Amino acid sequence: MSETMTIAPEQKAATGNSNKMLFAMVGIGLMCALLIVLTYEGTKPIIAKNKAEALEQAIFKVLPGTVTTAGYYWGGNAFSPLKGTEAEGQRVYAGFSESGTLTGFALPAVGLGYAGEIRVLYGYDPAQEALVGFYVLENKETPGLGDKIEKDPAFLANFEALSVAVAADGNSLKNEITYAKSGEKQNAWEVDGITGATISSKAVTEALSTSTAEWVPRLYEAKERFNPQTQSHE
Repeated sequence: MSETMTIAPEQKAATGNSNKMLFAMVGIGLMCALLIVLTYEGTKPIIAKNKAEALEQAIFKVLPGTVTTAGYYWGGNAFSPLKGTEAEGQRVYAGFSESGTLTGFALPAVGLGYAGEIRVLYGYDPAQEALVGFYVLENKETPGLGDKIEKDPAFLANFEALSVAVAADGNSLKNEITYAKSGEKQNAWEVDGITGATISSKAVTEALSTSTAEWVPRLYEAKERFNPQTQSHE
């Protein structure tokens, strides 16, 4: 003997309503996802353009006397003009004065601060064998504390003539950049830290120390080969 189950009309209505709600939610979700993708794709060129303009302005700030710039990348044994597809960590920007004299190089560096990555740009002048400028490109540090790396006059003064002289072997620095507690700086290659923003100022110091140790020797060796007209630097 078999039994037949009968579904009440109200149950059918409830099930139908649930399915309609589910389909509606899925549809809304897909529409939102599509809008997000379209918005991202639509704004990506604008964001890229704004970042490029901000970077260019930062280059002028960290390289005093610069009126024109040119981008290059390190291919492993030579510098070549940027094509636009190179990784950020392999890029370097040369600055030139109105007369075409090399004013120095602007390089990006990244450190890990209290609230995330700190992205900076610094200027290196091979003639002085020193860093001559510093600018924070991206900073998520605590307002009023960690963000002092962008505003504190004493801290920024570190980068007006921070020594990065190349050692006799030509492959390393005489003294790598090191951190000093606020008010305790004694040497030209030390960064005088910020009281209350120790982690942030240490992060900047470590980022600059790592970057300059890698880049300064090769840039110092190749400095005579850079000019506005050259296309590659063997």
